[in-house]
Amino acid sequence: MKNNLYVVLMAGGVGVRFWPYSRNAKPKQFLDVLGIGKTLLQSTYERFLPICLKENIYVVTHEEHAHLVREQLPDLEERQILAEPMRKNTAACIAYASYKILLRDKKAVIVVSPSDHLIIKENEFHSTISKAVSQAEDQDKLITLGITPSRPETGYGYIQFIPDKKIIKKVKTFTEKPEISLAKKFIESGDFVWNSGIFIWGVQAITKALQDYLPEMADEFEENLAQFDTPQERSVVERIYAQCKSISIDYGIMEKATNVYVCQANFNWSDLGSWNSIHDISTKDKDNNTISGRALVYDTRNSIIRASNERLVIVQGLNGYLVGEFGDVVIVCEKDREDLFRQFVNDVKTLKGGSEFL
Repeated sequence: MKNNLYVVLMAGGVGVRFWPYSRNAKPKQFLDVLGIGKTLLQSTYERFLPICLKENIYVVTHEEHAHLVREQLPDLEERQILAEPMRKNTAACIAYASYKILLRDKKAVIVVSPSDHLIIKENEFHSTISKAVSQAEDQDKLITLGITPSRPETGYGYIQFIPDKKIIKKVKTFTEKPEISLAKKFIESGDFVWNSGIFIWGVQAITKALQDYLPEMADEFEENLAQFDTPQERSVVERIYAQCKSISIDYGIMEKATNVYVCQANFNWSDLGSWNSIHDISTKDKDNNTISGRALVYDTRNSIIRASNERLVIVQGLNGYLVGEFGDVVIVCEKDREDLFRQFVNDVKTLKGGSEFL
C-alpha cells in the first residue's frame, strides 16, 4: 500500500434519474440501491480500503449532504469531507480536492472515482488501479479507466484509443452516448472502450492541466491556497465556487489535453445510471421481473416492482415497466425511458407544494 496514493470520491450528484427513490435530501449515493445492507457510498469507500490508507480518502459532496457522509463513513476525519457550497460539475469538485491534496503531498497520485457505481471482481479492479497508479507516478499523464464493452450500449460515453501493447494507450477521441448504429461500429472496431469516469493522475499533472485548460478556475484556487486547512477555508471556498464556471472535467480538460491515456479494464462495471441498469444487475423471476416489498404480480414481464412493506401492490399485464412506491410518491412508467425523469422532476417543481416531493 503506497503512502502517496490518495482517493477522491465524488458524492455530489442529485440522482434525478432515480427519482422518486433518490430525493434532494438523500440522493442515490446515500441509499442502499442494491439491497445489500450498504449504501453505494459505503460500498465504494470499502472498495478502496485494500489499496489506499483510510486517512488518504477524501469525499467531495454538497454541503447539505456532508452530515450523511459523516453518518455513513464515521472513520473519516472532518478534513477528509470536502463540502461544496454549490454544484459546479466535476471540474471544480476535482480542483478542490486536488489542491487540498497538493498542500499535503506534492508527489501524490490521485484516483478520482464516482461514489455510485457497481464494480464486480474487485481483485481485478485493484490490479487495474495499481497498474494505472504506477504509470501516473511520473506526474505527466492524465489516465482514465476504460471498460471493455460487452454490448453496443448507447447510455455510456466511449473512448477511442491508439492500439499498441503498452499498459496504457494514448487516447484518440471521446464520444458521448452514440446512437445504436454507431455504438455497434465502435464495438466491431475493437479500439473503443466505455468511459468509466474513473481517473488516475499525479497531483502535479492535474493541477498543471487545470492551469493550462481552465486557468481562471486554477487561479482562484492557487491564489487562495494559503487559506486552506484554516478556519477561513469555508468562506474562501464559497468565494472560489462563486467565480468558477460549471463544467465537467471531460469537457474542460480530458477532451483538450494531449497527455491523456486510457488503461483498459476487464472487470464488470455499471454506472447504475438508470432504472434499466438496476434491472440488468438484479435477481429476477422466471418472467424477468425484479420484485421487492409486498407485491403480487400477474402476467407481467421485464419489469421492476418496488413496493414497501406497509402497503400491498398488485400489478397485472405490464411489460418493461417500473412500478414503484416510494413514500409519498407512486410512479408507473416505462423503465427504459430514463430521458423522461428530468421532465418528471421539472413538472413536479411547477406543482403547488411540489418541492415536498423532491
